Formats: sequence, structure tokens, C-alpha cells
Amino acid sequence: MTTGDPGTAGGRAVYRIHWAPGTDNLRAVCFCGAEEEFEDPVALWDWLLGHPEGHNPRPAPESGAPVPAAALV
Repeated sequence: MTTGDPGTAGGRAVYRIHWAPGTDNLRAVCFCGAEEEFEDPVALWDWLLGHPEGHNPRPAPESGAPVPAAALV
């Protein structure tokens, strides 16, 4: 991984998918910080790759708090 934004590797977006053990639920985490939970992997990938449509990035931190690098994308 190169230095700079932790949400990208060599200029490409990084998507994360977390499985909740014991369930069929998958949590998608976009490079912009938006998260969504799905049961259908096709819907999950449609959501991730359809950026920014349907995404609601995390709210900005209160003033004075540091801004995560991923939020600056």
C-alpha cells in the first residue's frame, strides 16, 4: 500500500465486506466510509459499485476533531 489516503491502494478504491458469523448478513463498507447491511450479495455489490448513488457517508466530526483521511476522498 502506498502512503496517503488509507482508503485507496495505488489510486484504486478499497471496498470491505464483513460477514456476521451465524447469520446470512453481510456489511458493506465503502471507501467513502458509508456502510450498509445486506443479505443478498448481488444487492451488496450493486450498492458498493453504484457509488455515490444510495450512499450516506458518515457525518462529519464535530469541529475541532480530526477528520479521517477516508472522509476527504
